[in-house]
Amino acid sequence: MAPVSRRTLLVGAGAGAGLVLAFSLWPRSRGSALQAGRDPDRLFGSFLKVGTDGRVTVAVPQVEMGQGSWTALPQILADELGADWASVAVEPAPLAGDYPNPLAGRLGGFDPGDPRLRLTAGSTSVRAFEAPLRHAGATARAMLCAAAARRWKVAADECDSAGGFVRHEGKRLAFAALADAAARERVPDEPPLRAPSTRRLAGQPLPRLDLPAKSDGSFRLAADVRLPGLLQASARLAPPGCRLLGHDAAAARRVPGLRALVATNGWLAAVADQWWVAEQALAAANPRFSGRRDGDETAVGRALDAALGAATPFHVSGDYDQAVAGSRPLAATYEVAARSPERLEPDSATARFSADGLELWVATQAPALARAAAAAAAGLGQREVVLYPLAVGGVGGGAVESLAAPLAIALAGRLKAPVQLTPPWAETVNHRPLAAPLRARMAALPQPGGSRIAAWSATIATADGLADELAALLGRKFGTLGEDALATAIPPYAIPALRIAAGRADLPLRTGSVRGEQLAAAAFATESFVDEMARAGGAEPLSYRVAMLGTNLRLAEALLAAARIGGWDGGGAGSTMGLAAVSAYGSHIGLLASATIGEDRTVRVDRLVAAVDCGRVINPGLVRQQIEGGLVSALQQATRPTPRLVAGMPVAADPGGLRLDRLPRIEIELVPSDAAPGGVSGLGLLPLAPAVANALAAQGRRLRKLPFALI
Repeated sequence: MAPVSRRTLLVGAGAGAGLVLAFSLWPRSRGSALQAGRDPDRLFGSFLKVGTDGRVTVAVPQVEMGQGSWTALPQILADELGADWASVAVEPAPLAGDYPNPLAGRLGGFDPGDPRLRLTAGSTSVRAFEAPLRHAGATARAMLCAAAARRWKVAADECDSAGGFVRHEGKRLAFAALADAAARERVPDEPPLRAPSTRRLAGQPLPRLDLPAKSDGSFRLAADVRLPGLLQASARLAPPGCRLLGHDAAAARRVPGLRALVATNGWLAAVADQWWVAEQALAAANPRFSGRRDGDETAVGRALDAALGAATPFHVSGDYDQAVAGSRPLAATYEVAARSPERLEPDSATARFSADGLELWVATQAPALARAAAAAAAGLGQREVVLYPLAVGGVGGGAVESLAAPLAIALAGRLKAPVQLTPPWAETVNHRPLAAPLRARMAALPQPGGSRIAAWSATIATADGLADELAALLGRKFGTLGEDALATAIPPYAIPALRIAAGRADLPLRTGSVRGEQLAAAAFATESFVDEMARAGGAEPLSYRVAMLGTNLRLAEALLAAARIGGWDGGGAGSTMGLAAVSAYGSHIGLLASATIGEDRTVRVDRLVAAVDCGRVINPGLVRQQIEGGLVSALQQATRPTPRLVAGMPVAADPGGLRLDRLPRIEIELVPSDAAPGGVSGLGLLPLAPAVANALAAQGRRLRKLPFALI
């Protein structure tokens, strides 16, 4: 990230410009509150503007997906600045290359400094950007204080800021009155950060900045974009690796209002002034596609078995073979089926060509990569493409590699008009990438007496959907699976001999990024099998885990807190309670679940108690929202039937869902911590399935497959 310096600190032109910590122009013809000047030699990227109108505008490099990054990240900067939360506004940071997510490279196995990896994934937003945002807030605060001190003829270090004012011994000046003067002050090399005791906004459940617009419907998603002369399009796509065989063009052209029918080898699109007209024309065209024969559940199973046979170790400690020599370890196989993402927003993209190049409006988790892909699709250089990264309608996934963008670009170029392409919902479900399936062969040997585990082995077959999508956009092939993708396959317990191996499955379906990644699937196998070991040895599951968590005290405390609040009953025969404990994203969560099998032979969960240690909490309201939402999402995935696969695609069907009267009572305890912030948006998904499975095991039913099948 470019350092703040006098050269990169710009003062915006015109009235109300004020103090701007900025590195670029905002790429919109209508301008932006963060527009800083017109010098083409300036570096790119923006963080903050303190306007002469009193507004504090924070440019956020991460995409809002419902996880609250458009609140948590501004809250960090506003806290360090001393701003009044009521005056804080937010907008997406310019797509300029100055904001690579330093943690994203580990997610996909790429160079962490690659500027193309401005990526929102892996619960990394706060962890990646807390430090630079605090630095920006401290820089602006120091300059505002210097401007006020000059006016009052006092020392700048005697001044402080709070509530949108600089203060000194009963005197105060508003940021608005100081913004222009502050922009002329020297930029400090190392501005001092606030002491934790003086932070007034951090740790507070401040209201979300995006909530009012989402509540009244004014929040704009990709399908809401409207441009002069905009045409609407719908499409049908061939299955992966297949092609369009034929269609009835004459029938489609008889639909009144149809502007164009465009056929390519891989898709058929209809264009009209209204989307419904385009959709009617496609229905009349009745397109026919070739279909692969290997893209079903049987083929997926064969691919997983082959990957298990080719698995290689990626985490080894101690000597597992020696530890189990002459013994028969307990063994079990766990399976997680491919699952559909739960993002409710339809895929949509809008493209417009002009003499200057291409403009593209699209929801994406990886805007820099999306722009590169758009440039390639349009046959343009990246400097000729302006991409507006819109918020994503939910964290269910499928927004790294856009389904609609390349089609919208092709249609806009062909018709010489702006085009918005929105496939129908069924088409979206068919073609969105799936969360990769997983198969895990587990084996473990207890120590004499059965109170601990002496040796543990896990061999896992799966794919890394996020890495695969990134690799496709970067034009490279991803290699083997490793610890970053399957960190929860490594037990958090002190086990003398460990051997964890993984094989990347060559699956006959498209896999992609989903919330919780493969960490949720691996955690299901790990925490369920730990519970099996405890019960096989006649041990009480809570004390069994705690005895092996001596090196992970934060996780032990979270697990004990969940058990205490939930009234843990020991988990003996006939109990309805189960436990799970997971460390991931730099955070720790313990979960107690109360579950039974209903008379209708469905899994019923009536209570969930989670204790979370995610380090320093920026906004406890956001943390609770994400943990609760993750638990509900994981419960939905665990109890909803597996999608049927045909030709490498899930068949669109009624997704079903948890009825409101079946939602469990959820209690969340935040464990106080001074550690660095950890991630939470995917954390709640990780312990749900094993905790529920462990509760059912106490009733004599050990379920080793997800989603749970009781037939």
